[in-house]
Order: sequence, then structure tokens, then C-alpha cells
Amino acid sequence: MRMPRSLLSIAVAACFIGGCGRSQETPKSGPTRTKGTIGLSVLTLTNPFFKVIADTMKVEGAKCGYKVDVKSGEFDVARQQNQVKDFIVQKVAAIVLTPCDSKSIGPAIQEANAAGIPVFTADIACLAPGAKVICHIATDNYQGGREACKAMVEALGGKGKVAIIDFPMVESVIMRTKGFEAELAEQSKKPGVDIKIVTKLNGGGVKDQGYKAAEDLLQAHPDVNGIFAINDPSALGARAALEKAGKADQIVLLGFDGQPEGKQAIKDGKIYADPIQFPDRIGTKTIEAIVKHFAGEEVPKEILIPTALYRKADGLKDPELK
Repeated sequence: MRMPRSLLSIAVAACFIGGCGRSQETPKSGPTRTKGTIGLSVLTLTNPFFKVIADTMKVEGAKCGYKVDVKSGEFDVARQQNQVKDFIVQKVAAIVLTPCDSKSIGPAIQEANAAGIPVFTADIACLAPGAKVICHIATDNYQGGREACKAMVEALGGKGKVAIIDFPMVESVIMRTKGFEAELAEQSKKPGVDIKIVTKLNGGGVKDQGYKAAEDLLQAHPDVNGIFAINDPSALGARAALEKAGKADQIVLLGFDGQPEGKQAIKDGKIYADPIQFPDRIGTKTIEAIVKHFAGEEVPKEILIPTALYRKADGLKDPELK
């Protein structure tokens, strides 16, 4: 995913303001000497969203004099904990995590804290008590969940039964679900709105498990009218299950993310809409926060990036799609 030129320009400017252009150890005419390594461990690299975060951090980090060492936990918190231990042994300048489990990652972060290495989280926050994180940079997932609910109410005309294909082990999804439920509570106060959540099933955040969750859902609740899947892989898996069951045109399907495959499905009418995220902005803002921290500047505890609702009309005019 290529960053728009306007974003790159803003990122470069912010990087220099934040300290990238300060106190260079080499002459201006010579190459930039590295300021150290940033260790990054993401939830998975099989999901394009996290690859964009990683790729953007590598590009923006290099501009600021940092090498970004990318690892993937692949949904395994024990593996991610070992990656943090390796970063500590390497004495990296900073560690960035998108936790595989928002609570279980706590002890690993505490080890980094004890070693004096600043920790940042991107997209997924740490919910473990006693684990110190300098700054969390993420999508405003709660707001995105509310946007998804508004789209569901719109698509169903205010009436129906809905289900959520969930992934409750990570903070970002917890916030999406909370936002959806909070907005539904507000919408239900309006005349003519009668939508009930009949079940929440764990789809694991991946396509095959999303497919299985949707199959189970259709067996338990054959009269369901809408499904909110917490990311595009889950939504695409659910779509396959709906097609197999012959219900693809009967049930409203919402996703979350705005991955290319998800956007294409929206354009093709297979998914109704997505609150889309901007992983390139998350990567850029994470590097900016690290640079500001090392420059001694105050960094907020949380930086949230709003979603935007992406519909079929957006897909039809999207130059990046078929």
C-alpha cells in the first residue's frame, strides 16, 4: 500500500520537527548514522493491515536514523514474548508491539520496562496492569464500532436481528464491539428502531475461522438479518459461508479495516460497508512519537486516528480497485 504524497510530506516535516534533523553525529554531506534499532513485533504479517504498519515504520524510521527490526507473533503470545526478550538482549532503542493478547503480553512489557527500554503499542493496546507503555497509537476503534452500527441500522431499515463475529482477545476488537453496542443502545431509543444482538461468536480475526463462526451462526440463528464482522478477513470468511448457505443476498454483512480485498468486496456488493482504518498513518505517528520521546518532548499517552465509512459508492470511484 503506497502512502499518498501528501502524507509522506507531512510525515517528513513532522519527523524533522520532532527531532530527526537535530544533533546529527555526521556532517551534513555524509550519510546519516543510525541512532539505533526499533524492535517491532506485530500480531501477524498475513494480514495486510499489519504489513502496512511495519513497512511504513521501516520507511519513516530510516528517515529519522532508526532501523526497524520487524517480527511477527502470528497470534502466538508466547512467541511474541520471546521476541521481546530477544529485543531486550539486542538492547534496542525502543520496542513497538501490536499485542497478540492484550493482557498476557504484560510480563514481557514489564521486562522491557525493567531493562529501561521504552515500549509503545500500535493498533492494539496492552490491558495488563503494571505494564508501562509510553504511548498507544491506534485507530479510534470505539468510534469505528459506532459507525458500523449506524451503517447496520441504515441497511436494515431499523429492524432485525444481528450477530457479531468477534475476536475478544485483543483490545482493538473489544473497543469495536463496545462501540457497536453503545451506538445500538442509543439508536434503540429512536422511534421505529428495533435491532437486537442475538449472539457474539469468536471468529479468531482470520478468514477460515470467520467462515466457521458464520456457519455456526446460521445453524443457531437461521433468522439472523445482519452480521458485523470485526475485520475484513472475518467478513470475507462470513461471506463465503453465506454464499454456501444460499443466504448471501438475504443477510447484511459489515466488515472493518478497508483492506484492498475488503474494499473490492464492498464495490462488488458482497459487503455492505467498512469503517476503514489508515495503517500508514498509524506507522507514521508511531515513529513520530518515538522521535519526540527521545527528544525529551511530551508525548500523549494515546493517539487515536478516526475511521471513515467506506461504501459501494466509494468503491466504484476508487482508482486502486479493479
